[in-house]
Amino acid sequence: MSRLVRAAGSALLVVALLALIVPLGIHWSGATLFATPEPSVSTPPWQLPPSTPAAQSGGLRSRAPQPSPSALSSLLGKTLVPDGAGSFAAHVVDAETGTVLYTNKAEEARTPASNMKLLTAAAALQALGPDSRFTTETLRTGPASVSIRGGGDVLLTAGESQPDEVMGHAGLATLAGRTVDALRAAGVKGKVTVAGDAGLFSGPALNPAVDPGDVEAGETAPVAPLALNSARLDPDVLTGPRPQDQTATVVKAFVAALNKAGASGKAGASGGALTFVAGGSAGTGAVLAGVESATVAEQVSWMLQHSDNFLTDVLGRMVAVKSGRPGSYTGGIAAVRSELDQLGLDTRGMVIADLSGLSAANRVSPAQFTSLIRLMTTGSNSALRAALDGFPVAGLSGTLNARYGDASSKGGAGLVRAKTGTLNTVLSLSGYVVDADGRLLVFSFIGNGLTPGAAGNKAALDDSATVLAGCGCR
Repeated sequence: MSRLVRAAGSALLVVALLALIVPLGIHWSGATLFATPEPSVSTPPWQLPPSTPAAQSGGLRSRAPQPSPSALSSLLGKTLVPDGAGSFAAHVVDAETGTVLYTNKAEEARTPASNMKLLTAAAALQALGPDSRFTTETLRTGPASVSIRGGGDVLLTAGESQPDEVMGHAGLATLAGRTVDALRAAGVKGKVTVAGDAGLFSGPALNPAVDPGDVEAGETAPVAPLALNSARLDPDVLTGPRPQDQTATVVKAFVAALNKAGASGKAGASGGALTFVAGGSAGTGAVLAGVESATVAEQVSWMLQHSDNFLTDVLGRMVAVKSGRPGSYTGGIAAVRSELDQLGLDTRGMVIADLSGLSAANRVSPAQFTSLIRLMTTGSNSALRAALDGFPVAGLSGTLNARYGDASSKGGAGLVRAKTGTLNTVLSLSGYVVDADGRLLVFSFIGNGLTPGAAGNKAALDDSATVLAGCGCR
């Protein structure tokens, strides 16, 4: 297997991520997964560094040999070892046949941390559809009053809509301009009050299963069906304090955008100049204007890449609304479990305390994760295939960007695709990889009771996934 050295340039990252559009021979249309074997080459093309992309047809080989369970057990027995206290549970499965290649406490329900987001991702894609979008609208609720109604898009930004972006696909400046145009066309003049409408969601804005300390630390924030920057003060700053009232934050930014758009009117012109102030309350009325979010598939990818807890909770509540349940945290949990059941996933023993994985009360087994990832990679439901683009790539993207640079794990860089999970005593890694022989493997490693901060635990996960990438283990 060629040894991949991480590249620092952004060009390499772009090339690598483009290669994921049809990852490893998987076709988004749900067409044939396993390609016809190519003539043998000294270095398999799917093992080449991302800077040297090869034809995708040279990846998966349906007649490639499976790793030997005994050989794999011997190798993982050396790498999947805790640094101090605790233990790892693991499951490795051949994606095509479902053959179990390695198992260690695989049926044991464990705290999975952010691997929980894989469950929410599947439910959102199944229930909402990969191509669906959420609309943020303005309504004229009175002669001189407007409300901005949240439709589930929490990736709004203050500027103009950016059609090529996920965060900021819908912008408040664009919505403001369209709203002002509609008001002027209706002959509205003078001062207009602006209210926020977050009525799509109900119940507590925070799940009580989440530790308040995580909220204070900025791991998440009170949920609403509209928010700026996924409830961040700055879209480029992913840590630190968050706004605690999403609706008020959006209204304040929207009023500023409206006043900027309304100031261009001249007295005596159609509608004249307009000024806007926050106030009043949400109500019903005619729709003035709207802006649409990025697709659900794009939002799911963002959620997985950035391990976005806030967005995860919102998507779960949107699944609840779609199913006719209340848009509450309890409705979201019930809706996600129902979607998993409909997908045929065995959810016995599974505990869903919160959807993002912040709660230590969650319980999911490695075997349940590998079953889900098999549905995503080789199942007949093409909607789930959209989740694969969101799996972070070892050494290149998302929450795996800064990993797989050590001598023991760099062989997995660019090859391993997996969702990470981290809590105080929990580390997890669940994903998929094509091994050196061309076999698609899915895996889940979950460590519980680990020594907090012990560096060897994360290395154990990365080294073990690298073992899978390098297999031809016979």
